[in-house]
Amino acid sequence: MPDEQSGQPLRPTRFRWLWLILAYVSIALAAIGVVVPGLPTTEFVLLAAWAASRSSPRLAAWLENHRVFGPLLKNWRNGGIITRRTKVVSALSMTVALLIMLLTVNHLPSILFAAAGMSCGAIWIWSRPEQPRDAPAPCAE
Repeated sequence: MPDEQSGQPLRPTRFRWLWLILAYVSIALAAIGVVVPGLPTTEFVLLAAWAASRSSPRLAAWLENHRVFGPLLKNWRNGGIITRRTKVVSALSMTVALLIMLLTVNHLPSILFAAAGMSCGAIWIWSRPEQPRDAPAPCAE
């Protein structure tokens, strides 16, 4: 039976509950990631949107229209765009998290493993476009 709003068939009830739980957990982690350095926000918002689209059209619409999360989703759907501001905040958050680890963790392999993971994440984030490919480049005057 298709959903009246999206026209797509709804998943069986047992899977819808799993997707809904995943969506809410991802939203909670994204919200925590807004204030906790080193915890990603964008990835959890994308995961929440994906899970919500499979379980709750109402939740998916709420995410799309959310003041903080909506622009991230729209940019991602518009060509995998991550804004410069988001990239800078992400890099600074990872740097702060690594500094905190350096000051508080006495296990060097853990620090190196975390630094490697953050480096991979930073490289991936900075490789994403900042504007649509067909958008004109800003003029330098």
